[in-house]
Amino acid sequence: MSKLNRMSGILMHPTSLPSPYGIGDLGKDAYEFIDFLEMSGQHLWQILPLTHTGFGDSPYQSFSAFAGQPLLISPDHLADLGLLESFELQNCPVTDEKQIDYGVIIPWKQLIFRLAYDRFLTRDTVDVKLKKEFNDFCEENSYWLDDYSLFMACKDINTGKSWLEWGEKYRIPTIKLKNELKETLSLDIGYYQFLQFLFFMEWKALKKYANEHSVQIIGDIPIFVSMDSADVWANQELFQLDEKGYPLSVAGVPPDYFSVTGQLWGNPLYNWSVHEKNGFSWWIRRIKSQLSNVDILRIDHFRGFESYWSIPYGEETAIDGKWIKAPGEQLFEAVELALGENLPIIAEDLGVITEEVTALRESFHFPGMKILQFAFESTGESDYLPHQFTSPQCVCYTGTHDNDTTCGWYRTLNADCKKKVQLYTNTEPGRDISRNFIKLCLGSIAAYAIFPLQDVLALGSEARMNTPGVAAGNWNWRYKKMALTASLAEELKELTILYGRY
Repeated sequence: MSKLNRMSGILMHPTSLPSPYGIGDLGKDAYEFIDFLEMSGQHLWQILPLTHTGFGDSPYQSFSAFAGQPLLISPDHLADLGLLESFELQNCPVTDEKQIDYGVIIPWKQLIFRLAYDRFLTRDTVDVKLKKEFNDFCEENSYWLDDYSLFMACKDINTGKSWLEWGEKYRIPTIKLKNELKETLSLDIGYYQFLQFLFFMEWKALKKYANEHSVQIIGDIPIFVSMDSADVWANQELFQLDEKGYPLSVAGVPPDYFSVTGQLWGNPLYNWSVHEKNGFSWWIRRIKSQLSNVDILRIDHFRGFESYWSIPYGEETAIDGKWIKAPGEQLFEAVELALGENLPIIAEDLGVITEEVTALRESFHFPGMKILQFAFESTGESDYLPHQFTSPQCVCYTGTHDNDTTCGWYRTLNADCKKKVQLYTNTEPGRDISRNFIKLCLGSIAAYAIFPLQDVLALGSEARMNTPGVAAGNWNWRYKKMALTASLAEELKELTILYGRY
């Protein structure tokens, strides 16, 4: 990545946007958030993966590494297209403006999506131009869309089960069977293609608006893909699987800051030798696709490109794994050869980081991450303290989606660590801790300073986005529309100007 300009921004996933439909979407509130970023002098909007989430609603466990999240499609936009009537949107079963109830919202959105799709197919009043754009989209994205839409259609006829629980002919389909399924399931396949068309139509328009208002979007991709995904089902040779499709080993991390037993993610591991033989073509397509959707790309768990933690399939924790070398250098050389040098990539280099991982990141000039909360977990020195930053080619965060909010985190610190915070930030005990961490972040030499919206709003643990290792109750935080006031924007803008990031 070439030299970074000094900028700042906010971390907030679109599902957290206010909306009358139970979950944030890509409608007018998304545009108003961009307006707030512009008013507050922020030039970066960081999001989590935009992909179609699976069981558990985590953006890091998706049905496809390419497909967008249908839940983000705006119902109002469907009405504007003439595919829904306004009165049909008045029965949305919203139960809480602050939390997403996925169990309620998913069935309702699927209901209105099916209704819109039926009208798209049958109504004579549907814009001819819209249908041509749909056909063009399907053709241009066939390299991933064909497998994804067939996978989702097969998932429906298998009552939503993981593909590992399907009958063998569906689990490891022949080319002949795939062609037959495309005929018999054409209506359902078209439905999933239609949803992707809508999602990317809305997302591209929103990104264009952001760029026109001097806001760049930082996207996010996990290094690994979900076991229950179109990527694994359709490309089984690219993963460490047995002849029936079951994983031989799975991904995770050893015991760390977040868990004494490590984190057992369960994702299938890559069969890197096959990727190398194919010239890393799947990875090149994946990164190219994501960079067409965002301006800058954060790659989660970057250290896994140097060595990955391999856990035997069936283990109950991540403790009994081992580090295995990965061909990260060869991969990114191939990516640069295909897509160009100085790619706008941020490496998430947290956790157990070795000299080899740092060397890999630096050799491709990818900026790493600095998390301020980590700097105060002990009373000693830390690489995460701003006075220890050695280069502006990094991204400083108050915290990430995996951390507690800064206010919530501060309350859990012991007395000695709290004193360290107070001395370092020159503040009274517990006084406006989130605002002082934002100032610390803005004042650092890091080229990019980013803070979760929860910290901008000085919220407590009730607003935490994710708790690693905890299966339930994550990814459901939302903010209220009235929270983003003009006075808050002005205050943030003043700080941004003060620290030379405007």
